[in-house]
Amino acid sequence: MRSSTRFKRLVPIAFLALRAPLAAVAQTAEIRGSVLDPSGAALAGAHITLTGHGPEKTVSSDASGSYDFPSLPAGTYTLTIESPNFSRYENSSLHVSATGILDWPVHLTLQSASFSVAVQSDTDALQQIPTVGKTGTMLEDMPQSISVITSRLSESQGDLVLADTVRNAPGVIQGGTDGFGFADRFQIRGLEARIYNDGFSDGDERNGIPHSLNGVERVEILEGPGSSLFGSGPPGGTINLVHYTPSPRFGTGLQFQTGSFGLYSGSAYLTGSTPIHGLDYRIDTLLQHKDGYRALPGGDYELRPTLGYTTSRNVLLLAADGRELQAVPDPAGLIYLNHTPISVVPRDTKYSTPFSFGNQAIGRFTASDVWQAAPFLTVNNRFSYMYRNLSILRNGDGGGVVGTALTGRQLRNQHDVVNDFDYEAEPIFTFHTGRIRHTLLTGVEIQHQSIADNRATASLQNIANIFAPVIPETSRASLVFLRDATHSGFLDDLRATYEGLYATDQIDLTSRWKLRVGGREDFWQTTLAPQIFVPGRSLGNGVLIEPPSTFSRNDTPFSWNVGTVYRVLPGVNAFFGVAHSNLVNFNSEATQNGVQAPETGTQYEAGIKAAALNDRILITAAAFHVKRDNVFSLVSDIPVFNDQLTQGGEGSVELSLTHHWKLNANGTGMHAALTNNPSSPAATGRRPQGVPNRIVNLWTTYDIPFSHQQTLSFSGGFTNRSSMFADLLNTNSIPSYTTADLVANFKTHKLTGAFGVRNLADTRYFTAANGAGGFVGDARSYFGKLNWQFGNRN
Repeated sequence: MRSSTRFKRLVPIAFLALRAPLAAVAQTAEIRGSVLDPSGAALAGAHITLTGHGPEKTVSSDASGSYDFPSLPAGTYTLTIESPNFSRYENSSLHVSATGILDWPVHLTLQSASFSVAVQSDTDALQQIPTVGKTGTMLEDMPQSISVITSRLSESQGDLVLADTVRNAPGVIQGGTDGFGFADRFQIRGLEARIYNDGFSDGDERNGIPHSLNGVERVEILEGPGSSLFGSGPPGGTINLVHYTPSPRFGTGLQFQTGSFGLYSGSAYLTGSTPIHGLDYRIDTLLQHKDGYRALPGGDYELRPTLGYTTSRNVLLLAADGRELQAVPDPAGLIYLNHTPISVVPRDTKYSTPFSFGNQAIGRFTASDVWQAAPFLTVNNRFSYMYRNLSILRNGDGGGVVGTALTGRQLRNQHDVVNDFDYEAEPIFTFHTGRIRHTLLTGVEIQHQSIADNRATASLQNIANIFAPVIPETSRASLVFLRDATHSGFLDDLRATYEGLYATDQIDLTSRWKLRVGGREDFWQTTLAPQIFVPGRSLGNGVLIEPPSTFSRNDTPFSWNVGTVYRVLPGVNAFFGVAHSNLVNFNSEATQNGVQAPETGTQYEAGIKAAALNDRILITAAAFHVKRDNVFSLVSDIPVFNDQLTQGGEGSVELSLTHHWKLNANGTGMHAALTNNPSSPAATGRRPQGVPNRIVNLWTTYDIPFSHQQTLSFSGGFTNRSSMFADLLNTNSIPSYTTADLVANFKTHKLTGAFGVRNLADTRYFTAANGAGGFVGDARSYFGKLNWQFGNRN
């Protein structure tokens, strides 16, 4: 009896003891897959790392390219794959359930400046590889401040254009030293920035291009001179839009957004493979129209087809980009009264000509080939041709108030035809000297630009009463231009040829200490051939700028950069860098006194980049000192050249406060001063036009998950910027401001949507300071959007 009783007691104990390990086995997950090269062949020996829960796990792919991580706790993991001569792959959002098996095949691409793969979560890791670095170097090892803004963050904020999303990077200012309201103008650290598309320059920003986020996977912002990497590069920095590339996995999506002030925007993408092995396609389209606050309508119509062809040793990309852009410039904004924009009139009051426009048609073709010539050598060949046909009818940004009248008004009629050819060949060598690893980027660039420019100016009647303005001109027919703008020829024929030889060596001295050194020798030939004599144009020494004379100059500037990064603690890197660059003064606005000498700039920068708690905390901070000379700007449509110094500091922080709560913030404090201004010596020591002392941005998001594939999130943030001056003598200025936005997003398996409010408090504010007045920021506005996706996105 006792034995029977003892047995009955032991049975449930044994069952429980047995059930415990069985339950443990049942509650484990698995991540497995294969590693393939661009042709789809298995890639053996790839180094694969998995982090997220517990200790880091590493394996190598076998002869069939397969890998396997069994017996994992449920959760979200980061998968990293590295193999010689291939771009590093990282995905920080792989999620497996308690009993799930995730099969995750990965196609690696050939190592290249144009192709680096990093699938990001909401928190950007310092291990991602920005294409602006061109050497396949991770952010943490770059001795420069670089920000990467992902499409996921831009979409959560409801951003449609580049001007919306640059607030996520420190030190970036919308406006510039002059602007007319129909194109993007940005400064970084108080200095002019240049915009690139997939590494190719959009050209001068004076009469530039507005940029949507159509097909844009991320925005990279390199602060300070690009030096040897970007030829004629402005010392302010580089803003590079990186587009999605074709994928062999089928994917399609539609997005529609509507909002206040007549906003309608529809976009679509389609990607997948073709019957030809290795040939994939992607098509991005955009149709967008807005009536605009202040009744300044605009439209953006884009088509971007792309083909990608991959083999075991080559990746070839062919892309076409067609755009029809429409805008209404508004250089006057709200005019200055007692040194600040007039405040006793409604915000939608206009002082600009009602029939003005700033329209352009753009066609661009790019080809990029990455060839793995040898295990230690990858060769990039890249070509771009861009055609722009720009038509402008705009008011000048000058004038002044006498009594109650706005005087000195002018109207510019301009037509530019731009042709831009750019070819780059960049062999990249990887080798060792002893235990020191080198990634040596060498390159040659040949670029040719031509601008056929036709412009004329008409004087306009005064606006008699600035408090109740009546625009005197009602049509172009009644105006008399200084020169007939319908002349069959052009006023100027500008041409430039740039040739550059450059090299940058990324040196891994140890696992903790990195050194980066680069140099570039450029050969620039710029030519101005006036087609018609215009009174008042001369070289300043009595020589008139008139046909048949040709005015040219040859420059051979040398750019260089050197910087170092040292890992002082795990996840904490300190860096220091010096960079010197040169910018050619080549644009249709700078020819009043002939062809001008290049601008030069030098930046000193030191800072830290830190990541902690598995990238849940990311901090970057830097102090900078930037000097630039012979800076071209327009003051009331008059070209001036001056020297400028900017000193200050900036920082950004990205926090995952909890698994569902994230915060991004950045701030910049700086002091800028004109160190020399020959056209107006009294301006020396004053603050440059359009440069604030303070910029602060914050954005936070809280997610409420309802299931694995359904999430509701609430986001909000604010922008604060201090006052900016509009003239060299620092008399007129726009005031400081703070605006706030709120957005609610929902997400299901295939459908996402949002509703948002911008400028929540309906603050009257100004985005840029011009000669005549301040550009007016939007009033409170609302938007809603729906986004449907099926299959793969990138």
